[in-house]
Amino acid sequence: MADADHRAGAGTTSAGTGASLVPAGAPPAYHRLLERLGQVSDLRAAASLLNWDEEVNMPPGGAAARAEQKATISRLAHQAFTAPEVGEWLDELSGWEAQLDPESDAAALLRVTRRDYERSRRVPPDLVAELARASSQGYQAWMEARSQRRFAPFAPALARLVELRRQLADALGYPEEPYDALLEGHEPGMRTRQVRELFARLKEGLVPLVQAIAERQDRVRDDFLHGDFPDADQWELTLEALRAIGFDFQRGRQDRSVHPFTAGLAAGDVRLTTRIFPDVFGPALFSSLHEGGHGLYEQGFPAAWHRTPLAEAASSAVHESQSRLWENVIGRSREFWTFFFPKVQARFPRQLEGVDAEAMYRAVNRSRPSLIRVEADEVTYNLHIMLRFELELALLGGDLPVDELPGAWREKTLAYLGLEPADDVEGVLQDIHWSWGGFGYFPSYALGNLIALQLWEAALRDEPALPERIARGDLRGVLEWMREHVHRNGARWEPLELVRRVTGAELSEEPFLRYVRRKYGELYGL
Repeated sequence: MADADHRAGAGTTSAGTGASLVPAGAPPAYHRLLERLGQVSDLRAAASLLNWDEEVNMPPGGAAARAEQKATISRLAHQAFTAPEVGEWLDELSGWEAQLDPESDAAALLRVTRRDYERSRRVPPDLVAELARASSQGYQAWMEARSQRRFAPFAPALARLVELRRQLADALGYPEEPYDALLEGHEPGMRTRQVRELFARLKEGLVPLVQAIAERQDRVRDDFLHGDFPDADQWELTLEALRAIGFDFQRGRQDRSVHPFTAGLAAGDVRLTTRIFPDVFGPALFSSLHEGGHGLYEQGFPAAWHRTPLAEAASSAVHESQSRLWENVIGRSREFWTFFFPKVQARFPRQLEGVDAEAMYRAVNRSRPSLIRVEADEVTYNLHIMLRFELELALLGGDLPVDELPGAWREKTLAYLGLEPADDVEGVLQDIHWSWGGFGYFPSYALGNLIALQLWEAALRDEPALPERIARGDLRGVLEWMREHVHRNGARWEPLELVRRVTGAELSEEPFLRYVRRKYGELYGL
């Protein structure tokens, strides 16, 4: 979930599953399994709806009851999925599965279900319920801490969440180190070691670019983005942008929350949120584009897969690849602003007097270190993720006590970005993830950036005219390519396999580095 975040686990819902999932002569056990998977999906969707309501509509007085409601539903969904009969059905179907085409939908469903079942059954139902309860309590404590702008009110809840995540890692087991267990929940098949290696190469490529840009800050101005930008006009522009990228408002909606996120309750019910700052233009629009990317993915799963584990993202990073693609690769492109700037200028003629599309393109791409992750530019953003990844490893490994986290955050922010937070809202309290125990998620953002550019290079190889179409306001080509190569695959393949199949190459930092060097080299005359 979150700013950019998608809280996974809801799947999608519909009246039933399609014929492509049910081959002729499918055994009774397969039909029983499909029925159970649909029930589990419904429960998870209900839990996701409770999460959405908690952050969008729920009055503060509902917090205690909501924690228990979420705990109950999470326990029921877990018990339904890990019940002994599910394992018996999977065992009974193993012989039939061996006769299926490995590329068929049915084979994919059984493969993904078996993987998830083996993982889930290791976790006691009481731990699942306690994690859900602590997540709701943690969110409320985080909100209170933010209102006081200090970490202390959140510390006890976070300490409890850290301990529960350690218990979860122990219950799940791990091949190399405890963080692997939590990473696996977001990035199936990936290891902490691989993330470290990718991040090391990425950092090596980014640091010289950040330093070079720092010496040429006068090349790009963005002062005109700060001023009086009324809430209502910004809201309408976010809706225009979502319609432009293809988000279907007959199957989705946008609301407001403290921290933007997406909740995919069903392919026909995808909830986005954004937040608006009346004194600055940009954060609301780019949050909506980001969450819109998540929403397009949720709306793009094959209808035949609804209410099954296939109708979910391949991983959090693949989900983030879609949001980061629409927010940055498309939304911050010169072509996008060629067609979209007149819409913005029409709403803010006084504020943008004397500004043209080229100036706006340059302004929304200004690169400089900042304290807030969700407002970071493309060059510095991944440094924010590396900081959080290192802190998570230290917290979960017991090397960093929770009470010392704000100080460690300040030290790493100074080391990575040359900045120091004025208070904890600018520092350790800025992200929602740890409030719901979302350890293992942060790497997905940086991995999503890498996947986004690898996909974009593949799309341009197939459709070289995509940028020209974007400049004319026609974004259908981008969405159609993503539908065909990413969305329609759902959770069929693990993330690294999906990248290999779609792009013909292993996951790499190189496409992203090529992109930022070319784009920001041109912007800053490097």
